[in-house]
Amino acid sequence: MAVQLAAAITSFVIAFLIVPVIIKYSLRKNLVDVPGRRKIHKKVTPSMGGIAIFIGFFISSLIWIDIQGWANIKFILVALFVIFFIGVRDDLVPLRAMVKLMGQIMAASLVIFLFDLRIKTFYGLFGIYELPDLVSYFITYLTIIVITNSFNLIDGLDGLAGTIAIVALLAFGLWFFLVDDSIFSILAFSMLGAIFAFLIFNWEPSEVFMGDTGALVIGMMLAILSIHFINTNYGLPAMAPYKFNASIGTAACIIIIPLVDTLRIVILRLSKRQSPFHPDKSHVHHAIMRLGMRHSQTTLILAAVHIFYIALALIFNQFGDAYVLSGVIILSFLLSVSLDRLIINKL
Repeated sequence: MAVQLAAAITSFVIAFLIVPVIIKYSLRKNLVDVPGRRKIHKKVTPSMGGIAIFIGFFISSLIWIDIQGWANIKFILVALFVIFFIGVRDDLVPLRAMVKLMGQIMAASLVIFLFDLRIKTFYGLFGIYELPDLVSYFITYLTIIVITNSFNLIDGLDGLAGTIAIVALLAFGLWFFLVDDSIFSILAFSMLGAIFAFLIFNWEPSEVFMGDTGALVIGMMLAILSIHFINTNYGLPAMAPYKFNASIGTAACIIIIPLVDTLRIVILRLSKRQSPFHPDKSHVHHAIMRLGMRHSQTTLILAAVHIFYIALALIFNQFGDAYVLSGVIILSFLLSVSLDRLIINKL
């Protein structure tokens, strides 16, 4: 664990030193997010904080991952570089949605074909094991793109995206350490440290936003970690001490907040006969704030819910995906309905 902690500290220090420079430069060059009708923030705020997160993560990974390990993960880092530059470009001059999607597909292709990161089986869910290659590629692309963009969608509140990312990365990082997958553990802790430094400046009232530069990189990283977790966990011996019987369900619990939020807004928008891509204030953090909560309170509530789901995955680690996923879906539905009822009663 010493190496993982050193990686987190290294990325923290680097990002902590870079963020103030980015804030000052962004204000000077007017690289800011301006308040608007669909924005919650009330002041002009620099929006390139994700640059510090990525630099801190990359340098820390370069230092603390053994040189032999680079041969295994170089394509992951190249894919993250692609996503990083897409995010920077979008923060500077907004890209069309189709261009961003094509960039994400290109980055996903690097890890799918060159790193061989794929969902090759349904792990017994619905009685399905091996998947045809074409189906496997399609599901993997879909998983990476959905997770990447679902995380980007929750980046709408001071401290929220960073806090949710830290909880997920800590869970992944600790688990990979426990199963002796040091490379992925270091990757998780390197990004965790950089995000924690950024969060100091992003907590309410925020001095800087991570922008698409940070949100897309973190989302892609969580997608990669999720798929690698599912495959690694499924491949562990039956009696391994840290094996979860529900590979997919456990991964879903670790990244539950962006997944549920995305599903919620898609359902709500379709029920209103709107496009699922139509921007509005139907996100779960918007709903909680309607109850009178501040940014920090909303963030802490969602972080607590996030930790609760992970705790449930630990408690029910002997149950299979059919049970865990069913439980996650039912619980998420009940919590969402309860939140809507609280808002109606308050109004």
